[in-house]
Amino acid sequence: MSLSNPLSFFDVSGKVALITGASGAFGAVAAECLSGAGCKLALAAGNAEAMADVANRCSGDTHQIVSRPDSESACDALVAETVKAFGRLDILVVASGMNKVAKIHDMAPETFDAVMDANVTQSWMMARAATRQMVEQGDGGKVVLMSSARGLLGHPAGYTAYCASKAAVDGITKALGCELGPSGITVNAIAPTVFRSPLTAWMFEDTDDAKAVRSGFLTRVPKGRLGEPEDLAGPLLFLSSAASDFYTGHVLYADGGYTAG
Repeated sequence: MSLSNPLSFFDVSGKVALITGASGAFGAVAAECLSGAGCKLALAAGNAEAMADVANRCSGDTHQIVSRPDSESACDALVAETVKAFGRLDILVVASGMNKVAKIHDMAPETFDAVMDANVTQSWMMARAATRQMVEQGDGGKVVLMSSARGLLGHPAGYTAYCASKAAVDGITKALGCELGPSGITVNAIAPTVFRSPLTAWMFEDTDDAKAVRSGFLTRVPKGRLGEPEDLAGPLLFLSSAASDFYTGHVLYADGGYTAG
């Protein structure tokens, strides 16, 4: 790599990436982006059919694993199967997670616990399993976790579990960035605001309700639009490549300036 060829810093060709939640909105972006950049992919998701659709949109080598990172043994098995398929692990993208919206007086403790488990505990367990392998390999690695603008900002519509979980992901990102830096492993998070996905597609529609919600939301977005999947690809490639070797413990807000004001 050299400054005379700056694109070389973003070269991930031949690297091996494991993506959890590969059938979801961000997981699909990660899969298409990293495969297009030349990575070998281990895709993990609970929905085999949806994951297969994602794999069909990818170029290059893909290995599909029908599993969620919902236990220590499952996380260890995901890493082991990735290494069995491709010989090593260079990049982990944790795109799995969930949200359950309810006002605090209506939310059951079990619901709160389920959101925290999916977003926090599973991110921690997956990072634990993957970075053990990276440390054993001895030549560093990249971990990208999935945060949200809601890790920084509250929301009045019943987001106590989700906001708390994403704030915890931010804390894990910073702590692991400090802890694993000496091993050459960077740990960062991408934190989007609303971007186009099956869950948010209604906000992009031309109905009166969608226009009203969108108009109110966009008064706080300096870029003046909602996010698109492509808006997450650039940050992901940066955090997965040598271009970010001196960046760790950061939460990168892909939000059109939403959290700046």
